[in-house]
Amino acid sequence: MEKRKLGRGNLEVSALGLGCMGMSFSYGVVHDENEMISLMHKAVDLGVNFFDTAEVYGPFTNEVLVGKALAPIRDKVVIATKFGFNMKPDGSPGWLGLNSRPEHIKLVADASLKRMNIESIDLFYQHRVDPDVPIEDVAGAVKDLIQAGKVKHFGLSEAGAQTIRRAHAVQPVTALQSEYSLWWRKPEAEILPTLEELGIGMVPYSPLGKGFLTGKMDDTTELGKTDFRSQLPRFSTEARKANQSFVNLLGDIAKQKGATPAQIALAWLLAQKPWIVPIPGTTKLSRLEENIGAASLKLSVADLAEINDAISRVPVEGDRYPEHLEKMTGR
Repeated sequence: MEKRKLGRGNLEVSALGLGCMGMSFSYGVVHDENEMISLMHKAVDLGVNFFDTAEVYGPFTNEVLVGKALAPIRDKVVIATKFGFNMKPDGSPGWLGLNSRPEHIKLVADASLKRMNIESIDLFYQHRVDPDVPIEDVAGAVKDLIQAGKVKHFGLSEAGAQTIRRAHAVQPVTALQSEYSLWWRKPEAEILPTLEELGIGMVPYSPLGKGFLTGKMDDTTELGKTDFRSQLPRFSTEARKANQSFVNLLGDIAKQKGATPAQIALAWLLAQKPWIVPIPGTTKLSRLEENIGAASLKLSVADLAEINDAISRVPVEGDRYPEHLEKMTGR
């Protein structure tokens, strides 16, 4: 698989990464540890070297899993994790609010290093912007960690353009991780131009619309109570029924190209900018292989124009997050 540089930060990674959250968290299914380790090893065999986790995934268990899986091949991979929440004392899922105080960031870094059994974190993201802590203080804390050799690169997640600028002025930001896909294109208005100007890479999470753009879900799909998508307005039964036309259109385009809807969605993202690296998550080998196939699918200017024209005619029903989660983004 081709490599890409995340902005001007000289962090070179595979064109597609692997989001590991779903292996331990959010989708209501407990997966076999050995199967997940095997899947990560297969990803490396297929050219993936960029793995994404966070302390909040589990909590903590996903970092442990990723660290265990990648320990034998640590020199071949790039590991990204995140800070920014107060975790529950009993270790149960969820969090007790945001916390990006400098002293807390440094404690989280040490804990993440220990859980993953690594000497340095390749890319350390602020998971969500904390309105109670100046972003300059956050960037300064990560700068200290970089100087101490505990972190190599600084990242932000779901931050607004002005926050990105202020952070970057203190410690260069290597990458912004935010949702971006064919059915969430808000970053195009202000975020992508800011990143291009500053030389910052973009790491889209949920590039397949949390699974909906694969074409394997519809309004009859049962979402369990522990599946976090059941809380999202865009995944209500009514919204999924209304959004089916969007996926059908993607399927028609995919047939023309001899590809799958997921591959078109990922190839479209890869074609937007050379510094964009999507991180689709999966727990299935067949899906991993399908997603990786998108890296070799080239869309022409005419293909992109056709996709953009077709998609622009299909409205998307439902907000991506409920209000209490959406207000944590774009700060």
